[in-house]
Amino acid sequence: MGTLNLAMAMEAMPVSLPKGFQQIYEEHSGLVLKAALRVTGNMADAEDVLQTVFMRVLNQPDGLQAGVSQEAYLRRAATNAAIDVLRRRNTAREVDLEARQHSGKESTAYQKERVRQALAKLPKDDAELFVLRNIDGFSYDELAAMFGIERGTVASRLHRIREALRALIGE
Repeated sequence: MGTLNLAMAMEAMPVSLPKGFQQIYEEHSGLVLKAALRVTGNMADAEDVLQTVFMRVLNQPDGLQAGVSQEAYLRRAATNAAIDVLRRRNTAREVDLEARQHSGKESTAYQKERVRQALAKLPKDDAELFVLRNIDGFSYDELAAMFGIERGTVASRLHRIREALRALIGE
């Protein structure tokens, strides 16, 4: 369901939306869509992630957690949902990447697809940490606060994750 379709469906819903939901959607739907698109590389998948994230927000009994940045929460939720999409895509259709290689020089799209497939094979927390740092640009301090770990732990985990990705991509 596309972004416009989700907005129209929300307006046509016979039930009332929780107070503030429409405003949260209007303010942050673009952010969620962009975060999902950066991870999935596919607009249809990104739109599915957008729908999933806001349906989860709707299903939370108390809405978004108080004291948590809505932007950070929604970006993280989009990243998680996008990683789930990559996992489903990866298991549903294994792509023969070697057949897509072009005369020894890999295209950017090909490289991105290899990274996406490798991310889908990582533990979910590792994939999320990598995406939030390397795609969304969160600092080590922000990630430490988000994950409830020390800054040094963030650095060592990211190093281990990069090594794992290198190994997976080099398969």
